[in-house]
Amino acid sequence: MNSPAELEKIASQVRRDILRMVHGCQSGHPGGSLGCTDYLVALYNGIMNIDPNNWNMDGKGEDLFFLSNGHISPVWYSVLSRRGYFPTSEMATFRKLNSRLQGHPATEEGLEGIRVASGSLGQGLSVAIGAAQAKKLNGDKSMVYTLHGDGELQEGQIWEAAMYAAHNKVDNLISVVDYNGQQIDGPLSEVMDLGDLAGKWKAFGWNTLTMNGHDMQDILDTMAKAKEMSGKGSPTMILMTTNMGQGVDFMVGTHKWHGIPPSDDQLVSALGQLEETMGDY
Repeated sequence: MNSPAELEKIASQVRRDILRMVHGCQSGHPGGSLGCTDYLVALYNGIMNIDPNNWNMDGKGEDLFFLSNGHISPVWYSVLSRRGYFPTSEMATFRKLNSRLQGHPATEEGLEGIRVASGSLGQGLSVAIGAAQAKKLNGDKSMVYTLHGDGELQEGQIWEAAMYAAHNKVDNLISVVDYNGQQIDGPLSEVMDLGDLAGKWKAFGWNTLTMNGHDMQDILDTMAKAKEMSGKGSPTMILMTTNMGQGVDFMVGTHKWHGIPPSDDQLVSALGQLEETMGDY
């Protein structure tokens, strides 16, 4: 397992990748991608049992991950590529004609690491529950992980899935909400406040934890605690506190960078704040 310091070095490179991808096509979602970088780096490089060299759609005997808030595809593509699922050079094709790296993850072009198209918000939890139940039926002891945006929790399908998972004891499922308090139109508190989110998940029958999404040690410790809770009759939800745009001073903490690319000068400024640790693609 990589140490927290090693994971932080990977995360710095992933943030550089995100900015360069979005800038290269002048399209995409940098804010949430930068905010979720630390979690996804830890997940793929220190938490999940995976084998990038023998990837297949079934994922038997491996942990599975489903990105429900598919618009933050830049961070997922970078993490997958840096983990060895496909060449880093392919990141240069992000959102370009005939690219496998579409704006939202898709499966028709066979991009390694992607098992379902996503980005239609509210659907990812239902998909993950199905995959988790299939693993239980097949006697597969592996885990299923998901990531969601906090604004996504305004979708009713999330709460239908939440009821279903608790009722059916889908206890090999660990879900995470990117709790940055921002969505495309502004702060959650102004658009549609989520209230006592921890209380809601507990009331729906889920184990509920919190973690700091920018503290690698806390991420590793909390995810380990969540895994210890698995197999005991309840799914687990982790409310992960993050900052949208983490790592870039002029992007951090505002919804304004939800879905716009940096200019040439802004890219130079942003990259100057992030160490190149693995070599730019």
